[in-house]
Amino acid sequence: MPNRQNLLVALALVAPFALMSANPDKPAKAKKEKAPFVAGKPAFTPDPEIPAFEASSVKPDHLEPGAFKVPEGFEITVWATSPQLFNPANMDVDHAGRIWVTEGVNYRRHSGRSREGDCVRVLQDTDGDGKCDSSHVFVREKELECPLGVAVFDNVIFVSNAPNIIKYTDVNRDLKFDPAVDKREIFLSGFEQPQHDHSLHSVYAGPDGRLYFSNGNCGAEFSDKSGRTFRIGGAYLNNPYAGAKSDDGHVYVGGFTASVDENGHDARILGYNYRNSFEGVRTSFGDMFLNDNDDPPACRVSHLIEGGSFGFFSRDGKRQWRADKRPGQSIPTAEWRQEDPGSIPAGDVYGGGAPTGMCFYENGALGEKWSGLLLSCETGRNVVFGYLPKPDGAGFKLERFDFCTTNTTGVFKGSDFVGGAKNLSDERHTLFRPSDVCVGADGAIYISDWFDKRTGGHQDTDETCSGTIYRIAPKGFKPKVPALDLSTVKGQIAALQSPATNVRHVAFARLKAAGDINMPAVQKLREHANPYIAARAEWLLAQLGEPGLISARVWLESEDATKRLVALRAIRAATNDCIEILSNLTTDLSPMVRSEVAVALRDVPAAQSVALLSKLSHHIDGSDRSLLEAWGIGCTGKEEAVWSALKPEGSWDDAFAHITWRIHPAKAVSDLAKRAADGKLSAEQRKLALDTLAFIPEASAAKAVLELAKDKESPLHADAMWWLIKRSTDEWSAFGVAEALKKEGVFDPENAKLVTIATPPAIPCTVKLEDVLKLNGNAKNGAQLVTRCVMCHQIKGQGVEFGPNLEGWGRSQPSEIIAQALIEPSKDIAHGYDGQEIVTKDDVTIHGMILTEGDIMIIRSMGGQNQYVAKSRIKRRRKLDQSMMLNATQLGLNAQDVADIVAYLRTGK
Repeated sequence: MPNRQNLLVALALVAPFALMSANPDKPAKAKKEKAPFVAGKPAFTPDPEIPAFEASSVKPDHLEPGAFKVPEGFEITVWATSPQLFNPANMDVDHAGRIWVTEGVNYRRHSGRSREGDCVRVLQDTDGDGKCDSSHVFVREKELECPLGVAVFDNVIFVSNAPNIIKYTDVNRDLKFDPAVDKREIFLSGFEQPQHDHSLHSVYAGPDGRLYFSNGNCGAEFSDKSGRTFRIGGAYLNNPYAGAKSDDGHVYVGGFTASVDENGHDARILGYNYRNSFEGVRTSFGDMFLNDNDDPPACRVSHLIEGGSFGFFSRDGKRQWRADKRPGQSIPTAEWRQEDPGSIPAGDVYGGGAPTGMCFYENGALGEKWSGLLLSCETGRNVVFGYLPKPDGAGFKLERFDFCTTNTTGVFKGSDFVGGAKNLSDERHTLFRPSDVCVGADGAIYISDWFDKRTGGHQDTDETCSGTIYRIAPKGFKPKVPALDLSTVKGQIAALQSPATNVRHVAFARLKAAGDINMPAVQKLREHANPYIAARAEWLLAQLGEPGLISARVWLESEDATKRLVALRAIRAATNDCIEILSNLTTDLSPMVRSEVAVALRDVPAAQSVALLSKLSHHIDGSDRSLLEAWGIGCTGKEEAVWSALKPEGSWDDAFAHITWRIHPAKAVSDLAKRAADGKLSAEQRKLALDTLAFIPEASAAKAVLELAKDKESPLHADAMWWLIKRSTDEWSAFGVAEALKKEGVFDPENAKLVTIATPPAIPCTVKLEDVLKLNGNAKNGAQLVTRCVMCHQIKGQGVEFGPNLEGWGRSQPSEIIAQALIEPSKDIAHGYDGQEIVTKDDVTIHGMILTEGDIMIIRSMGGQNQYVAKSRIKRRRKLDQSMMLNATQLGLNAQDVADIVAYLRTGK
């Protein structure tokens, strides 16, 4: 082991512990929120000193169009701005082109600032000049506290305001809610934590006629109007539902996406185990995409596979991802459990941020080139990201670009991943906080801007509550909203072609209600040149009774794989009686079609589905993770039967090894143990077998790994030991792993030699931040200085995993934040990197991070050294009140040295 002097040097640049700043899941931040979990109980304490908000007394502000960068050929204009609206949290577009906005004047600590409650506002351009000239309140209620969603379907308006989805019906269609005339009902309820960003989000329509919404990892216990209850929990805010089974027979944890029919019946969970997906989309092809928040920097935009888990919590919901992070794993890999069976591909993981609204452009003013454009708001980075998803096996390639931004510098302010409230700025290019994006009824793109120095952390700072809606369209665009008579078939067919998602839903519902009488018009629409519009007609045909279903089957025979996929999805949405179709498509040439067949088999009994899943497995070799995971979802509850049906007589190939890893049946234990011990196999093949054993919650699997650990010369010994001690704290806790390790002579936790590794006491730093910021840094010299930190950090593929990986990290950090972390590392220690002091009964002192709790604790200290400490040997334990690093003075760095290191980390070269 390194000597003490080397260990002191190794502490250099553990500063980023302080940089990846706090977030809503950080224990220190969540103390107020960890009261006993009570449905409907606010997760915050309002500030009684906050004065009432008077719109007439504020001087609102907004960014001018010239501050924005948009694609060539487009222009951005101000469509509406304060005082026409304030703090826009979410928005939607109706068939007349009006924009409906939920406001968050009462956001979090500002609860009560608008004494009568927050509101839903209606904005419109009455003279067609491309600017809002009319704004009024549809509804304002004290119960509304920064509602995070609004969806408009003609005269029916859904507002997402935890714990409820509220349904308003504007009976007299005057665009103003009057309780004496109009209707108000609770559509669904049971979504935990009002006034919490990780709670209930917006409703939106799918091409199947169903309503969709998402909820963050605050949890929920809600019942649909069919009487089925869904319980979704996790290791956050003392949620009591973690590991509870829902009435559909499945266990869901974390954030989730759900759908219901328009009457609130037949709820389904379509994806789960998120941190906090703010919004998602379902395209007219039926593809689902969503974004998700970071903890710490691992925000993502992803393709959702139906029934899939993204892995933020453990399978039972009782552990957050960091508790299960394996040695050597990067944060994105660990946070979304990308090396665990049962976690679907995370998509584009882009780092720190605070993503919000999404939309998908299929037709409209932008032109054919942009058809299929996915947009995702990223408030932490002052940008709306664009993607043109490209099919990639059973999944998609998501290549990100900046569609609309005010900040091209790569230096961000006010977001949790760059210091949050401790790193605010008045630099105007950092004030753009796009809360939502949607496609207008005129086909243009509309973006709402919250406008603030701060985003995330449940905080805002702009006392004027300024807000703006911008429009992006081709240069010289003249807006024109088609006049739609939704009472006629012609108007409904026209509305089904609308660029605006929820406008299409109104047409879908009315055409469906009329039955097959309108089939000729719908069949004609299915021949439309725009494939998305044609797909909308296919979904509808399948729901126009038996004649419509027959017509929809025609696309199953198409040479176009997308048409076959849409037809299968549309038929599945229309009827549960499609096992024959699923059987016929098990050998389809398209991996996306086969993936859809697989997920459709999840709840089909084994007697009908095992043979089909076996056929599907012939196309799986492990290289297409999306296809493998979709197939695994289809095997849910039938893993043992499927594996038995597939097991070869002789040796396994790699494809079968990956299949076994994905479904990890108990019947495979003995075969896996032999493979893991087989010296003729490659190290990678043997490790896959070991990892598969680690995910089988059976005593036989624990015993098999124990046998592997006995061979201390085996290349798997260290991994086997880690799994044994890790699993002894969770899935194998009842199997006496610690006792068995001692009995078998593998490891005696009571008598193992422990070594003191302690962080030196902090001393005042003589380097001043203001002095560093005056200097020009020399990145080349900084590259030399940074090499001393590889004892605790990985950079450019070298170094030890103890502190955060520095690769690319500094490029998104302001210079002052990097410098501050070197000068005063204890000022802001990142979530998950808090140090602990363990003192044993024989006075060995260990400073480090606790990787696992249990009878045997794994403690990682500086230099990346792990020690296994029996809990029975601990005399006392406390949280360190300082960072586990030396400041610049202790490291012998002067102001210029710090500036040089900052320059290197900011440029990466």
